[in-house]
Amino acid sequence: MRLFLTALLVTLVGPALAQDKPQMDLPRVKLSAGMYLIDAQVAQTPEQRQIGLMFRREMPAQEGMLFVFEEPGTQCFWMKNTLLPLTAAFVADDGRVVNLADMQPQTTESHCSQEPVRYVLEMNQGWFAKRGLKPGIQLGGFKQQK
Repeated sequence: MRLFLTALLVTLVGPALAQDKPQMDLPRVKLSAGMYLIDAQVAQTPEQRQIGLMFRREMPAQEGMLFVFEEPGTQCFWMKNTLLPLTAAFVADDGRVVNLADMQPQTTESHCSQEPVRYVLEMNQGWFAKRGLKPGIQLGGFKQQK
């Protein structure tokens, strides 16, 4: 009986515990924003997108996470369990930044794309502003993500 309960506990609690850690082993892609290079982790499955950058305590300035969706649509993001302040760039298929949204850590306020997009790129908050990058800028590297 004790063995059964232990196995049941590991089965039920194990996946929940695994989600309390940042995902650090996703594939990466090189993107560009003008003269700036971005090393982005790629979250493309529903589970990878759901976890996103949750539980990360730090992220190097040139790194980010690219969320890839199957179809363009209105994409909305929030920051539950996300410890870093982030800026989300909502990106059209051609790499054009549709809009930017600054998001505060550990909030459930929704931030959405202003038009249907397939990609969302999250960077440390202020990354785009510090480089003078605004909606309409063309990001490079998206053709390989389709």
